[in-house]
Amino acid sequence: MTEHARITTLRAELRDDTGFVAIPTPRLTWQVGTDERDWVQASVDLTDGVETVTIDGAESALVAWPFRPLAAGDARDVAVRVRALSGTETAWSEPLRVEAGFLAEGEWVAAPIGLADPDREAQPALVRTTFTLDRPLRRALLFWTALGVAEPQLNGTAVSDDVLSPGWTAYRDRLVHETVDVTGLVREGENILGATIAGAWYTERYGFFTFTNRLYGTQPSFLAQLRVEFEDGSVETVAATDASWQACGDGPVVDSGIYPGEHQDLRRVIHGWSSPGTGQETVAEPVEASDPGPAQDSDPSTSSGIAQSSGAASAGWSPARVGAAALPGYEAVPVPEARIAPPVRRIQTLSVADVIATPSGGRILDFGQNLVGRLRVRARGEAGTRVVIRHAEVLEDGELGIRPLRNAKATATFDLSGGADLLESRFSFYGFRYAQIEGADIDPADVEAVVLHTDMTRTGWFDSSHEQLDRLHENVVWGMRGNFLSIPTDCPQRDERLGWTGDIQVFSPTASFLYDCDGFLTSWLRDLALEQARNDGEVPLVIPAALPAFGGVGPTAAWGDAATAVPTVLHDRFGDLGVLEAQYDSMRAWTDAVLRDAGHHGPWAGRMQLGDWLDPSAPPDKPGQAKVDGDIVATAYLAQSLRQVADAARLLGLDEDAETYGALAERSRAAFVSHYVTPAGRMMSDAPTAYALALEFDLVTEPELRQALSDRLAALVREGGYRIATGFVGTPLVTDALTAGGHLAEAERLLLQTECPSWLYPVTMGATTVWERWDSLLPDGSVNPGEMTSFNHYALGAVADWLHRTVAGLAPDAPGYRRLRIAPRPLASLSHASARHLTPYGEASVSWRRDGGELVVTAVVPANTTAIVALPSTDAELEVGSGSHEWRVPAAAAAPRAPLPGLDASLADVIDDPRAYRALLDTLRAFDPDRAEAVRAETQWGAGRTLRSALMFTPPPVLDDVDRAVRDATAQPA
Repeated sequence: MTEHARITTLRAELRDDTGFVAIPTPRLTWQVGTDERDWVQASVDLTDGVETVTIDGAESALVAWPFRPLAAGDARDVAVRVRALSGTETAWSEPLRVEAGFLAEGEWVAAPIGLADPDREAQPALVRTTFTLDRPLRRALLFWTALGVAEPQLNGTAVSDDVLSPGWTAYRDRLVHETVDVTGLVREGENILGATIAGAWYTERYGFFTFTNRLYGTQPSFLAQLRVEFEDGSVETVAATDASWQACGDGPVVDSGIYPGEHQDLRRVIHGWSSPGTGQETVAEPVEASDPGPAQDSDPSTSSGIAQSSGAASAGWSPARVGAAALPGYEAVPVPEARIAPPVRRIQTLSVADVIATPSGGRILDFGQNLVGRLRVRARGEAGTRVVIRHAEVLEDGELGIRPLRNAKATATFDLSGGADLLESRFSFYGFRYAQIEGADIDPADVEAVVLHTDMTRTGWFDSSHEQLDRLHENVVWGMRGNFLSIPTDCPQRDERLGWTGDIQVFSPTASFLYDCDGFLTSWLRDLALEQARNDGEVPLVIPAALPAFGGVGPTAAWGDAATAVPTVLHDRFGDLGVLEAQYDSMRAWTDAVLRDAGHHGPWAGRMQLGDWLDPSAPPDKPGQAKVDGDIVATAYLAQSLRQVADAARLLGLDEDAETYGALAERSRAAFVSHYVTPAGRMMSDAPTAYALALEFDLVTEPELRQALSDRLAALVREGGYRIATGFVGTPLVTDALTAGGHLAEAERLLLQTECPSWLYPVTMGATTVWERWDSLLPDGSVNPGEMTSFNHYALGAVADWLHRTVAGLAPDAPGYRRLRIAPRPLASLSHASARHLTPYGEASVSWRRDGGELVVTAVVPANTTAIVALPSTDAELEVGSGSHEWRVPAAAAAPRAPLPGLDASLADVIDDPRAYRALLDTLRAFDPDRAEAVRAETQWGAGRTLRSALMFTPPPVLDDVDRAVRDATAQPA
């Protein structure tokens, strides 16, 4: 044994925020910290306090549970110790308490309950029951869920700090229950279990424009039961939701919705309502649910979801409704399953960064960061004083820019109690940087923004010498945080906030580096498979499938391919073979559905596709009108998904499927080439996304043809002035495609461009999250006129994965980073860059910096892993073991720039020399700013055209000035 090797972390299954597990045989993962180089595990001893087993081999991530399966109510103390090939041995780890977070089959008995006679649709409520424990208890577990969201209390105390639980799932087929140890909250004698419930996603109206309807149900419901283990060893289920519960619609939460926001009347707070000894009214006979509630809101003036309150009134408790207040098709309530992903929690708070006076005389609070959450405000005023908080991501004309919210009111309303109040919405959330508080004079020091998202562990970081690039990366992180709230959403602020499959399909590699989102996405994939099964294998555009009107569009490339791409990414980044096994039928069903639609001739063509969504050349009101043909996108994705199914089958030992789908993948690949690639190396759609797909999906395999395609891609990027020309599909691929073809310099120019459209343009406009459109905010500061404009959309931030893998040089070379690839490709504009990632085996990092004429590359390889190292300026690769490493290699010398011959210079040479480009535009602006902008935006900067050709009809004196300016700017070598 050595003191230099120790177990640093141990966890069960996919969560590290709790000891509760969702399955009887949770996989185990442990990490070793050691200063011993080249440390490799030889064997491991594991104990659960009952059995001790030894497993030979190096596996230490997601290792199969070696003990007797857990049963409901079980708890085991698991510990490990490991031995290295060198003979060193660790001590036993600290024990990890692993507890069954699930119930036995048939043990769930709780029924949905809620208000029996609601006044209006989606009415929040309080529910409660009293129960008595007549002998000492050893342990009490609360299992609860909701059709909607809830905050349970036991004997007057909140049972957890979760927010918006249990979240949003495919309600027809899947409910997630929470598991909470409430042993410390229950007592012998009388107890009260209660909850505040609201509709949230369950009662929301989904759709667009005026075509919105509730989909799932009209009223929220609560389901709960306590599993009590007594000191005498007996186990009982108590306090299960049933006809014995009471409900009250007079609580402080008057109305609440995801899109409208929330109204609280703090005069209606019922003190002690969930505490024993407060005196409960006599109740009448229980009422069974029959009518789900009124068809429309009772008061037309409250169509926003905010009902009017007349102030304090005595609370009226009555027998609870039993049964779900569901709409047709959603009457069945599935037996809840245990949570496998972390819940949403309050993660951090931000203070007011600035106070802005508006042209209308108002006051706007600026938090300096576009975020997702809500405000927490300390307020005092006369009883009944109404405080209204409105939210926005941007300002327009000095006021809150609320047009992008569309139908979402996104308003928090509070009626003050007359005492000291703490104002915070409970069952809604908002996407905002700016907020305006009306109705009371609130000191900004009494206001803070509460950041909400699913409580995942941060695992990835990037840093460089380029301030704007670092801000872009930070924007990507904040965009992920705001949109990973219960499910992966497209945006967090307007009347949408849906689980669009295309967005997460392209972003999942970046997400998997930045946060441990294995459990989060595994949970969402369960919903995908369930919704897909109801759709004959076709994957709905959004998961959960909240837009049934979109169900007739048929299979959609790049969106439906989330069924194959996301499980593949989770296996690649986390080494999670279990997700491939769980999702394999879904993966195969998706490709089978596409094959039925495509026919047997090879390409997938003729179907309406979303394509390269939000190509910057598309008109604001036609975001799908991309330069690349939708058939090219569809056929490329079909071939890619077929290959992913074949690879998954091979990993799972399904050899016949592997051969079948491998052959289908090859057929689709060949069809792509024969239909869309010319022998000369041109795509039938001469657009960057077409080339990036052909190259990055390995659809073209012949080396000379690949190089021709890569060269043409680089030429297109140059001709476009190094401004981005890709949408959702092409953006994650284009820098990789350029780099692999030997065009790193072009990728760098594309990355660091600040003109619109580009990744850094939003940064220059003050963005703190990634935008939905490249020009969500126009250069003049106005909001894009398109109906669909969000300032918090993570999809276009998928380039961050390239920053991690290529610019910094840290990537997986085997599933789960069991073997790393260290291959930095320094950008000429940077003096240093680094990436750090918490892999399943421990922390890995790569950094590089310039030191005179050398590049210094340092890396940390976690214990029990190895790394393939491919350094710049060298052709050879080497393999190293764990530990810290440093290498020095010659830095590539910058190619000298020759003087340019003024107007006779090629446009390619002008755009490639920033000095010449600046001189050209500065000279033209002095003459005519509009002419300068036209040349900037409309010129094709090709090698076969001269600068003179781009300036036709320009007055001769101006031509002379341009010629002189370009010559002077490039006269000295650079």
